[in-house]
Amino acid sequence: MSITPSTFISTAGSIPILTIIIPLISAMAAPLIGRIHKSFGWYLATTATFIAFLMALSLLYTVLDSGTISYRLGSWAPPMGIEYVISHFNGFVLVIISGISFIVTLYGKKSVEQEIEASKIPFFYSVYLLFIAGIMGIVITGDIFNLYVFVEITALSGYALIAMGKDRKALVASYNYLILGTIGATFLVLGIGYLYIATGTLNMNDLLHRLPELYGSTTVRTAFAFLMVGLCLKLALFPFHIWLPGVYTHSPSIVSALMAATSTKVMAFVLLRIMFTIFTLEFVLDVVPVTKVLIVLSCVAIIMGSLMALGQTNIKRMLAYSSIGQIGYIILGASIANETAMTGSLIHIFNHAIMKGMLFMVVGAVVYKTGIVNIKDMEGLGKRMPWTMAAFTVGAMSMIGFPFTVGFISKWYLAIGSIEAGMWYLVPVLLVSSIMTAFYFWRVVESVYFKGRSEKIMALKSPLHSDEAPFGMVVTIVFLAALCVYFGLAASGPIGVARTAAAMLLGH
Repeated sequence: MSITPSTFISTAGSIPILTIIIPLISAMAAPLIGRIHKSFGWYLATTATFIAFLMALSLLYTVLDSGTISYRLGSWAPPMGIEYVISHFNGFVLVIISGISFIVTLYGKKSVEQEIEASKIPFFYSVYLLFIAGIMGIVITGDIFNLYVFVEITALSGYALIAMGKDRKALVASYNYLILGTIGATFLVLGIGYLYIATGTLNMNDLLHRLPELYGSTTVRTAFAFLMVGLCLKLALFPFHIWLPGVYTHSPSIVSALMAATSTKVMAFVLLRIMFTIFTLEFVLDVVPVTKVLIVLSCVAIIMGSLMALGQTNIKRMLAYSSIGQIGYIILGASIANETAMTGSLIHIFNHAIMKGMLFMVVGAVVYKTGIVNIKDMEGLGKRMPWTMAAFTVGAMSMIGFPFTVGFISKWYLAIGSIEAGMWYLVPVLLVSSIMTAFYFWRVVESVYFKGRSEKIMALKSPLHSDEAPFGMVVTIVFLAALCVYFGLAASGPIGVARTAAAMLLGH
């Protein structure tokens, strides 16, 4: 994607910086407001994320109408100053993460009250909002070192969010994530440092124009290698995935839902941004053919993630391994590097945020009402929580790739993109993965609908009657399930934005 100064517009005013500032200021205010009443932190977080979502929508509409937006921090012109840039690509991702963050926050009030100690709740919302401010900053910034700062803000707040739960295993998961996250961050900062040594700039658009004449430089190639390793660790691409299952399994339910829907998607976004808007398609295909390596890693991730999910008895761990496979889909489409496959990759970022966020929210609702995470113990749960489990079934069908669901759309584009690139052998990988996905989700559906009530379900109050999760939980879950179907039937909007963004990434 080549962006020249003439494409920049400033009609968005201060909205780009406010999209980050509002969650950031709210994070500072949350501990003080939470002292008045524990619920006030939730109201603040819900309001802040809703405003951020509206601003993200406004920015995307402006981009679609008028072109790429540039906001200069402190009116300092880049490359000397820090620049925030919103294009079709990151405007699309910004709407996804801000929207799902708002929905997860809306869902999470009761879950937080149950799973977080009352004295920690105000601080939980503070760190929660800091995490959201971090992922917003990652998406918007046009300065690569500023991007690193936001990555670390997100990581540090993520470590704290994971550890705040009552599950003591969360501390171990957070520690493992801290160690591997720090290794990833070290590779990132080294890569950024080498880029600065080679080019003398940190502005991404400036790097795009300076790097082509330095493609033969060992320093530049080393920088690229460091960045790729660091980002693969951060986004948990197989075999750099070992931190992810523990984090998603033992985190508080709202944290699992938020991270599954946003954090790995944002890091995949960063990988695509560095590959195609800093180093360009020519570099990743011909100079350092990293796409060939990523295709292999993606295929292994898709198969191994699905295979490991098959063997799980804990539903949160099953969804965690499923996410490893889904990350493979995103990177596969980008690595094929044609417009159709790239469109599939970008749509899958959108789809997976909805699908996996909703599935973890379902598990959170089940935990809230029953305390159950073992698949066998969920036997008969369909009668007790009919709306919640119906939404889970819709999400499962979408993950498999049933027609008329969002999951089908992205898999279709990935398959067609593979064939267009002459890589027909990738289609069986997608097919086998979908079959394995059907098997591991069928285990849950069978347990919930086609088995008698388990002893744990029988031991609960009113085992013969519907006993749904709180209204706020159920409504948000059903809403996301409805989106899985709606965008499967009316996908032209996301497809149009994703196709335009894909063309920009590939320099078309």
